[in-house]
Amino acid sequence: MSTDTGGRRQGLRIAFAVAASFTTAVAQGEVIPFLGAVFATQFLMASRRPMGVPQGIGFVAVIVLAGYGFMLLTSILGNRPTPYLLMLGLIYFACFLAQLNRRGGPAPGLILIIGVAAPLLGVLDRDLGASVVVILGKAAANGVLFAWLAHVAFPDQESADSRPLPPQHIHRQATRIAFANTVILLVIFAFCVADDDLSTAVVLPLTVVSLLGQIDLVTSPRAAAGLVIVNLLGGIVASISFTILRLWPELFWLFLIVLTVGLIFGGLAAANVTTGKLYAGALITFLILFGLGVSPLPGSSAEAFSTRIAYVLAAVVYTILMAAVLWPARPDLGSAEVRHPVST
Repeated sequence: MSTDTGGRRQGLRIAFAVAASFTTAVAQGEVIPFLGAVFATQFLMASRRPMGVPQGIGFVAVIVLAGYGFMLLTSILGNRPTPYLLMLGLIYFACFLAQLNRRGGPAPGLILIIGVAAPLLGVLDRDLGASVVVILGKAAANGVLFAWLAHVAFPDQESADSRPLPPQHIHRQATRIAFANTVILLVIFAFCVADDDLSTAVVLPLTVVSLLGQIDLVTSPRAAAGLVIVNLLGGIVASISFTILRLWPELFWLFLIVLTVGLIFGGLAAANVTTGKLYAGALITFLILFGLGVSPLPGSSAEAFSTRIAYVLAAVVYTILMAAVLWPARPDLGSAEVRHPVST
């Protein structure tokens, strides 16, 4: 019973954090309003325990330093594609390897998001009205703050409920899988980095980053179809939500819309450790697409929504096919119970 209660409270935390973070960012006129909510989702999915103050400050510092590092790398090697992509590939590889070996908590996933977003944000640096590092720092502080407030609003009633989420399987061929993931991400990044239209280009690599954290759930054609449907659903819900918001363009309705979607996807993510990453990924897809719709970035309006949803579908199909080709065959993929043990 305590496990069920803990899952429900965790779902409430995720929904509250993303709704409050997103609405606050929009109210403050942030050009990338979804970043803080994405960071909050990552923090809350990593553990059911609230972060300590030093840990929260450390994550903000990591995000700011990573953003500065990626922007510096872009300014130095941006005009030299081969060494630039090689350096990015080394960073991506280290992050994927750390994820597969369960090291660094949410930090590797956050660095991957920044490693995709920062260079693409740099393309439109003149139109952002603020430096990329400042945008990332504010988003990181936003995500940490509302992850904390979510724990204050929905505290654990029993100490058992605050234990960390059950550990996931360490892949036996982590190095080869990390290399394959790096190739998958680099190919799509190279395709998008030359596109000045951030409002559409950013959807592809960010979706691929999210999917690479879910792809190990694919053990059959049926599971692959489920991955496509759930992530595409995040895009469709974003489109419907944006249409509703255009009818009532007020912060109250914005908060209510994101809260409702957060309760659905966040609740499903917190309820089941096996499929949690899948629904968390769908929530992130929703946040990215919906956030780009309400963002003041050039071209981030309603006419691009159908294109972005098509990009999500393309990213899902691309990631599944590339993983099928590049990932090594693993005998341990036959059972989700083996890969995702659940404590009893």
